[in-house]
Amino acid sequence: MIIRSRIVVPMVGGPIENGAVAIAGNKIVEVARFEEVKARHSGEVFDLGERVLLPGLINAHCHLDYTMLRGKIPPPSSFADWIQAINAEKASLSAKDYVASIKEGFVEAQGFGTTTIANLTAFPELIAEINEPIRTWWFGELIDVRTPDRAESIVDLAVESLKSAKHWGLAPHAPFTASARLYARCEEIARRENARLTTHLAESHEEMQMFRDGNGPAFEFLKSIGRPMDDCGNETPLSFLIRRQEIDERWIIAHLNELTDSDFDLLARAAKFHIAHCPRSHTFLGHAPFNLKKLRALGFNVCLGTDSLASNSSLSLLSEMREFQRKAPEVAPREILEMATVHGARALGQAEALGIIAPGFFADLIAIPFAQSRADIFDAIIAFEGQVPWMMLDGRALNLA
Repeated sequence: MIIRSRIVVPMVGGPIENGAVAIAGNKIVEVARFEEVKARHSGEVFDLGERVLLPGLINAHCHLDYTMLRGKIPPPSSFADWIQAINAEKASLSAKDYVASIKEGFVEAQGFGTTTIANLTAFPELIAEINEPIRTWWFGELIDVRTPDRAESIVDLAVESLKSAKHWGLAPHAPFTASARLYARCEEIARRENARLTTHLAESHEEMQMFRDGNGPAFEFLKSIGRPMDDCGNETPLSFLIRRQEIDERWIIAHLNELTDSDFDLLARAAKFHIAHCPRSHTFLGHAPFNLKKLRALGFNVCLGTDSLASNSSLSLLSEMREFQRKAPEVAPREILEMATVHGARALGQAEALGIIAPGFFADLIAIPFAQSRADIFDAIIAFEGQVPWMMLDGRALNLA
């Protein structure tokens, strides 16, 4: 099959006017100008017309469990209040509700051009009931704050369910809700199974207050539910985790909003992991500015996620890119798009398979209308709003609108 489009944006090299992609099975075999591809390959030609063809988007951090919470939680006065509001909403939900929520989230994410998603779920036992419509890395989100004596069994039970998925990993929730024993067990299994790992870290000022200062709303809330607090009051969240846990290229660290000068000194010496930034959730919760410039200068791979609809209005990565552009206009549009394609693929260990249109890569593609009003094609892509009308996933073409 040959797919022709007004412009092809491979994400390696420059955009190709009157471009085309040759596909065999589920893989790309060539990308070039249409006349060149047509001369070298036979088969059906599918013409997308006046559209821009680009790699499918990759969501590096999402919680589809909470799709049903859209609009139910107003911007909170504190991070601890937000956590408690989520817990209150969850109290009346059943397994059936979560399955419906996850399925609805998949449909929405796909409609906005996401072809690969890193989804954190607190209910890995439900995975077998869900037929995922896009490439999915399921991360079992694990918490033992109330039962630290069960750390190993919590992880082991989750792994039994996760292994029903094609791609899976482990997600000890955060240092304030997951014990050192739980992190250690996740690390042990990930090494044995060659699995990816993710966690939340340094997301809010209250987390900084808790670990560095030994006070604040999060400190008081977690103390009230029985978490031992004798590990607080000495160091930053980043230092707390890195001193106890080996964090390397297998890890996707979500957020990293609250970092001190000493944290950046620590990062300069640390192994390079991946960072998932969620711009609209960041705005909703009023976090400290995200320091892309310093993190990128230190060699960290920064990608984009939507987080959950408990702190967001949709599962659109295009909207995340626009929000990031609004808050960081100095960053080139191409670099922002790379965060939702190339960098997301790298974070999932798929740098040679996803996020780029090139020979040997999976045929995961999306097409959007060509906007002549914007001189920069990458700016035009980010500016696109609404549903993506056409997608190819693993070599199968889908009309979404």
